[in-house]
Amino acid sequence: MTPASPIRVALDQLLELSVVGSFSRGGFRARRALFNWGEAVDADLAGRVAVITGATSGLGLATAHLLAQRGADLFLIGRDRSRTVAARQAVRERTPYANVEIAVADLADLDAVRAAADSVTTATPSVDVLIHNAGALVHQLHRTGDGLELTAQVHVAAPFLLTSLLLPHLRASGSARVITVSSGGMYTQRLDVRLLDVPAVPFDGVRVYANAKRAEVVLNELWSRHPAGRGIHFHAMHPGWADTPGVQTSLPRFRRVMRPLLRSAEQGADTTAWLAGAPEALESNGRFWLDRRPRSTTVFPWTRTSDTEAERLWSWCVARAGARVEAGPAS
Repeated sequence: MTPASPIRVALDQLLELSVVGSFSRGGFRARRALFNWGEAVDADLAGRVAVITGATSGLGLATAHLLAQRGADLFLIGRDRSRTVAARQAVRERTPYANVEIAVADLADLDAVRAAADSVTTATPSVDVLIHNAGALVHQLHRTGDGLELTAQVHVAAPFLLTSLLLPHLRASGSARVITVSSGGMYTQRLDVRLLDVPAVPFDGVRVYANAKRAEVVLNELWSRHPAGRGIHFHAMHPGWADTPGVQTSLPRFRRVMRPLLRSAEQGADTTAWLAGAPEALESNGRFWLDRRPRSTTVFPWTRTSDTEAERLWSWCVARAGARVEAGPAS
């Protein structure tokens, strides 16, 4: 990454401290001007295969559009067939030459995740980009058919399983990237692996969501250091506050108050799409990003994750996802 001037970096850091200014559409526009961004994806992605979960709307569909416009071959994964088919059609309408395949898989069903992975590995010899975008914020406790709390399964166990199943195809790329779409909400939460299984009573969907998002970021770091992930670049990012169907459904009061400040889905997806093609993503590993720049994963000291809790998370994922990951502890 080309070093920015100290003044620009200082202004960016001040913007980061403001939180509202940083996460809003104003923050996106300010950083775009500060660092002279070009298009979301400057690289030519022709012939590159990108798998995107949660691709039927919001950030996932916006990411699909951005990558298709740069020539990527897409594999869209959605939980509803009609909506997934509609997403494929939407991408093809905007980018007629796009090569778009689909798989239907609800991440709340681990067998469906395995079937989707089989579809991908059957269709292509390698995967260049895997984007974990699917998410869920619910306000009542719900157990999946696999016996896990819904939020923990969709955000943590299922992506871990999908990554592990696609590892050989990711290695075959030679320069693969795995990108996890997290949330700035994780800044308020210290990882508590116990709560992934047994959420506190009364159930607080926002806290459960923040804990799962923190787990995503910790897993991103662990994958980047694990022998099973060797040769693959792992990055997590958060999109700021974007106006998506998920926000409209799960946080209607927040949206009503903050709507004038919310980013568009395309602005929220910008860093994901940029990481999918930018050479800067191959210069580091295990980083956390906002608006094309690496960020700290902690704001408050008490939210730091201990090595013990991180190891506990890895073991939780292997056990709950039923994943077969190569031997060797994360270090």
